[in-house]
Amino acid sequence: MKTELLPTPEDLTLDEIQSRFATDDKAREYLEAILWPNGVVCPHCKQSDQSAFWKIEENKKKEIRGGLRQCIPCGKQFTCTVGTIFEDSHIPLRKWLVAWYLICSSKKGISALQIQRMLGLGSYRTAWMMMHKIRYALQAPQFKDKLSGTVEVDETYVGGKKRGMGNAYKGNKTAVVALVERNGAVRSQVVPVVTGKNIRKMLLGNVDKTTDIFTDTFQVYLKATKGFKSHQSVNHHKKEYVRGNVHTNTVEGYFSLLKRGVIGTFHHVSKKHLPLYLAEFDHRYSARKVTDGERTVESLPKAAGKRLTYKAPKSGKAALL
Repeated sequence: MKTELLPTPEDLTLDEIQSRFATDDKAREYLEAILWPNGVVCPHCKQSDQSAFWKIEENKKKEIRGGLRQCIPCGKQFTCTVGTIFEDSHIPLRKWLVAWYLICSSKKGISALQIQRMLGLGSYRTAWMMMHKIRYALQAPQFKDKLSGTVEVDETYVGGKKRGMGNAYKGNKTAVVALVERNGAVRSQVVPVVTGKNIRKMLLGNVDKTTDIFTDTFQVYLKATKGFKSHQSVNHHKKEYVRGNVHTNTVEGYFSLLKRGVIGTFHHVSKKHLPLYLAEFDHRYSARKVTDGERTVESLPKAAGKRLTYKAPKSGKAALL
């Protein structure tokens, strides 16, 4: 039987989430519209024939949860949360929607402690895991399109100061390289060490060969950018920051947001989990020209097909610890 799904709003606001999706049933119906825009799909066998499903009525006494369906071909039961980061979560879906909106709309990020207070979650650990699951969903496993046109490339180091070592000491910091397409997306990545080989590998995987690349005068970029349309640089040591349209101000602006988020919001980010935070900042920055609601709606489908647990289960799913 075919299920009538709620139309997806063009935009979404925090007030709309709190009023329109005040109950878990309404939140679930909205999530169904996001994850199943063309109709119900079985997460087990990928069946999409709408006549192949039975909807099972909710019964709290018998512990039958809302939105439960049974797939006739494979015989398995499911809801829209199966196979997503929401699966097996005891946190109400309406709170997940609020958290997702907040992480997509907070320019410098929002801390797990703040999420715990705002959503009334039981523990900091729950809020921390919740936010990491959303970041994991935002993380793109593989980009289909490469950056093109004009791309700025720069590196930075994330981490605090070490007493007695001076600001230039990098032994306790993590190297991050970012590629920013002018008026386009950003792709940042943790690298073990900033070398021409590592940067070239990143460029070849993310940037089209017909691209103009702008950097500073760091020597590693000379070999890393060979084979691309052009490579021009500005000499910051001689206080040259802009020469015509050649500059790295865009990528430095991205790093400014990242560091203000790390220092002012999160205070400390470990090297192990930094890629997840980069995914969060990359998503917000790449979708900076749309509204907070549009940015949230665009990213919600990424929740499908991803699971993240504290420890790796036997199935081999991704784990944090």
